[in-house]
Order: sequence, then C-alpha cells, then structure tokens
Amino acid sequence: MRLSVLEIGGKGIVCGLDVSGHGGDVEEAELERRLLEMGFVEGAAVQVLHEGLFGRDPIAVKLDDMRVALRRREADAILLETAP
Repeated sequence: MRLSVLEIGGKGIVCGLDVSGHGGDVEEAELERRLLEMGFVEGAAVQVLHEGLFGRDPIAVKLDDMRVALRRREADAILLETAP
C-alpha cells in the first residue's frame, strides 16, 4: 500500500520507497534522499493526521515521534505495510 491512499487515522509501517515517477519537478534520487532524511526509513511507524481541504493535499503525518507534511505525490512514493 502507498502512504498517499491511507485515510485520516490510518496507520502503517514503512517497508520501502518507490520514487520512480513521483517526484514531479524533483529528480528521483533527490526525492529518495529527502524522504530518507525526513525519517521515512524501513520500520518507521506512520499515521495520517490531517489532509488539506483542496484535493486532499498536502497531508500531515505522524512519523515515529515527529510531525511531517508532504505532498500527496511524494507520499505516493512511500510503501507501507498496514499496522493493526
């Protein structure tokens, strides 16, 4: 499952990144580097907290003990396993 399709309150565990075609104006290697630096590493716990009003973009997520906001197209590059 991709982070971009998780509903508000949904939880998951990061199991990888698939940046091909998701960066928009950002190169794939740069997007992968940014996501890893933010903490989207394998095993990190994620929960969707909030979505923007227009087009549900951007989204705010709880990433372990941090709060992170990112565009939905960037969230589409984050692969998750659903958490109980």
